Order: sequence, then structure tokens, then C-alpha cells
Amino acid sequence: MIVLGAILIGAILGAGLAHKRGGKMLDKLQYSAGFGIALGILGLFITVFLNRAY
Repeated sequence: MIVLGAILIGAILGAGLAHKRGGKMLDKLQYSAGFGIALGILGLFITVFLNRAY
């Protein structure tokens, strides 16, 4: 669940940043994908850490 939430938050943050910078729709999609992947990987590491710690 952490991974899916992180992907969703990353996509929202990416689209917001692209919109703030005046990007077109493809820019928003690219930023959403990039931020979603980055935060998804971070969420995966957090999930693995929590599973091993407890």
C-alpha cells in the first residue's frame, strides 16, 4: 500500500510542478511518470525496511 500511495503522490506532485512551470499536457505526463516512478521506488525501499524491521 505504501508503494501505490507513493506512486499516486508522486504523479500528483509531478503534474503540479509541470503545470506551475507552464508545461503542456505531454510535459505533465512526463513529470507525473518520472515523479511517480521515483517515489514508487522510495516507497518500495520503505516497505522492505519496515518488513525487515518488524
